[in-house]
This record gives sequence, C-alpha cells and structure tokens, in this order.
Amino acid sequence: MSTIIMSQCWPLQGLSVTQKAVLISLADQANDDGVCWPAIGTIARRCCMSERAVRSAMDHLEAVGILARERRFNSSSNYTVSPAKYDQSKVAAKGKRKVGKAEISGPASGAGDAPRAGGAPDAPPGAPGAGGAAAGAGLDLHGAPPNRHITLIEPPVEPSSPTGLSAPPAADAETELQAACRCTWAAYAAAYRKRHHVNPVRNAKVNANVKQLVQRLGRIEAPLVAEWFLSVNERYVVQGMHDLGALLAKAEAYRTQWATGRTMTQTRAQQADRTESNFSAADEAIAILEARRSGNAQH
Repeated sequence: MSTIIMSQCWPLQGLSVTQKAVLISLADQANDDGVCWPAIGTIARRCCMSERAVRSAMDHLEAVGILARERRFNSSSNYTVSPAKYDQSKVAAKGKRKVGKAEISGPASGAGDAPRAGGAPDAPPGAPGAGGAAAGAGLDLHGAPPNRHITLIEPPVEPSSPTGLSAPPAADAETELQAACRCTWAAYAAAYRKRHHVNPVRNAKVNANVKQLVQRLGRIEAPLVAEWFLSVNERYVVQGMHDLGALLAKAEAYRTQWATGRTMTQTRAQQADRTESNFSAADEAIAILEARRSGNAQH
C-alpha cells in the first residue's frame, strides 16, 4: 500500500460511494508511483460489488483523469492512480455535449406533414382527441358527462416535513449497514483463512463486533482495516489469533496504523518512551545548570 497515494485520494470530492470505494481499493494495492494490476474480480470481492459496478466506477475514474489503464492481452491490466490529475469538469463538459446534441436533434422537420397511412381521412373537427389548438394535454372533456361516483380521499393529517426534506427511510439505511457488515466480514474472513488456514468463528458476539466496527470506521474503511488487521504481529494480537474483539478494542488506533503504513509495535513504543525520557532528563539537566549559573552570577 502506498500511503502517499492513499493520503491524496481521501480528500477528493464529487465521487459516489461506489467510485470512492474502488479508488481506495486501487490505492491500497498501488505502489508509490500509483501503479497496480489487480483483477476486476479481486476489486469486486474486496468492495462487495458486482464486476459490472466496478467497471462502471473505473470508467468514471478514467474519465475524470484519476485512473489510467494499460490493457494487456491474457493478463491483468496495469492501472496508474493519479489523484493530482483529478478534473471533474471533464465529466461535466461531456454531459453538456450530450444534452446539447439531444436538444439540437429534436423532432424531425416536416414530420407533421407526412401523409397518413392508407390515405385515411382526418378526424372531424368536433371529434374527441382531434388535433387543434386545445390547451393542456389536448383532450376534449367538455362534452363528457360528470362522474358523480368519484369519492375524494384526502390525507387525514398534513405531512410532518416538507417534500424533499424528509429523511431516508430507516429500511434503506439498515440495508446499507447490513451490506457494509457483510463486506467487512468477507474481507476479514478471507484474510483470516489466508493467515491461519481455517475459517474464523462466527456467532452473535462476532456479528455485534462487526456492526460496531462499521459504525466506528465507516462502511468504506471498515473492510480495508479488517483485512489489514490480519497482518498485525503484535504479541497480544498474535496470541489471541487475531480475534475481532482485539481489533474493535483499538479500532481507531489500528485505522491510523493502516492509513499511515506505520505499525506501532511494543519495541517501537518502548524506544519512543526511552527517547522521550532522555529528552526530559536533558531538559532537567539544562534547567539545573542555568539555575546554578544564575546563582553564581548574583554572588
């Protein structure tokens, strides 16, 4: 994983969740030059998407300049991720050209002058539905008898919020959370099998841990951090066989290690602590010397 490319991808705006997830997956597999060569199926499994959705997202990333593809025969394509080349105006300009073309094409001139098939005569002027200068939808309803059997049903109460400002249904939000949980578990289980050669245990407690992990890290980062967690070699984590509870206990700290590419081992923490202690001792010694010099100067 390239922390340089990854740090440049996170601030990008204007991408959908699908496009951002595919971009982060590519950055996670790229080197410092932004080059990677994952298969479409691999990206689809990591992001819990269909291959069609991955291709569509990659087409968009290529259109805005973030992604460059080098297609190779009988082999995975080479991809170059370049966040600095992101230009959202390219897609906007492309959309405007399509709209302009549709407006110019319009209805064909002279279409209304075409002769009727079989020489059929025109409808009488008073016939219902006959063409003319009628307003609205062109339906002649003046001669229709009133329907006295229509019952108007009005809503019993006014809507609680204005149209367009209502919150998304709870069912949709729950569905998105469930999809993110499935994706996170799939990433964790695949990495677990690769390291320990056995499937991880899944029960109600594990399911609750997965849900909390997604809620704390987000549906995009949670699967990536869960997969990366199996590469951690901390003594406590290894002895616990990379239990999901250990990841949840320090989820934010592990997320920072994953994002920066720097693993804080016990040895490194002790070295940092000794360094800080040395600096503190040096500061105290300097303060004592300065105090003595001040005392000698007064005498």
